[in-house]
Amino acid sequence: MFKFKTPSSETLEIMSEVAKGNIEKDYEKSCIEQIRDLTDKEYAKVTSSGNNSIFIALSAVEGDVIIPDQGGWHGFKQIARFLNKNIITIKTDSGLINTDYLDELEIPDSSALIFTSFAGYCGEQDIKAITKYCKSNDILTIEDASAGVGDKKDLLGRHSDIILASTGSPKIINVGEGGFISTDDEEIFKKTSLPQKLSKTSQIVCSGIDNEIQNVKNNLELTLNATDYVKKHIPNTLHANKRGINVIIPHDNAKAICWDLKKTLTTQKSGFITTCPNYNRVKQKAICIEIKNLDYACLRKEKLDMIIEEVSSQLQV
Repeated sequence: MFKFKTPSSETLEIMSEVAKGNIEKDYEKSCIEQIRDLTDKEYAKVTSSGNNSIFIALSAVEGDVIIPDQGGWHGFKQIARFLNKNIITIKTDSGLINTDYLDELEIPDSSALIFTSFAGYCGEQDIKAITKYCKSNDILTIEDASAGVGDKKDLLGRHSDIILASTGSPKIINVGEGGFISTDDEEIFKKTSLPQKLSKTSQIVCSGIDNEIQNVKNNLELTLNATDYVKKHIPNTLHANKRGINVIIPHDNAKAICWDLKKTLTTQKSGFITTCPNYNRVKQKAICIEIKNLDYACLRKEKLDMIIEEVSSQLQV
């Protein structure tokens, strides 16, 4: 059996002590300072969830909201609709944003593109190309960096105009709840004071984020390396040559294969095998191996080899 990722024991202990009132440190202030440094932004707020971070970001958008046709997060569309924003859907290369497709759209001034650091968690977006294009065309970039924050290469979770993330389970900063949003544009926070008040969180959650950030760079690197290892040993994976934190394998018989894999590749709670089509991944039949869901102790070679062997045998049936 594999272990589903949970907050570290140290993080849980600190959160417990704060809940008991045994620690008087201002964790919100410390947390915000760390988020600013992590995302290279001047301003930051801790929120009660990733969706609330999205709500704040989209509340600041005056024009249309551009979302990818797949590989994003379903909350993008749901929240944009709730805010009565006009939505423009951009076609993608299996979730990857190609700026040539932006050229094909009629985009009003003061619009925003919202996307995830990794398309469907599987393929790294070309953040530099995206942000360069959008800056030249007056398009605000909003990056959901729940999966990309802490990138040692400094490519993800730093260059977009707004960086936001969930710190719920089983994200890279894994506290079980909460989120954050950061930007260099103070006006974004000035325009969104009400949704910020509605999404405030506690010192308990802030203490968890504050501690988890200490290890985020190494934890992301471990996940990226583990995913790369699995990709190299399973044929026909999607975005095989791109960094990611899950493995997607297009297959016509995906549903049946996933059903069998869930019986053998088990965890003590939620699983790590999912099925496509799924907007949050790709809109084609595929098997998803959610490496990001696994405890870091399960990212050792022997455990990864078990996944490779089981998946490979099912693909050959």
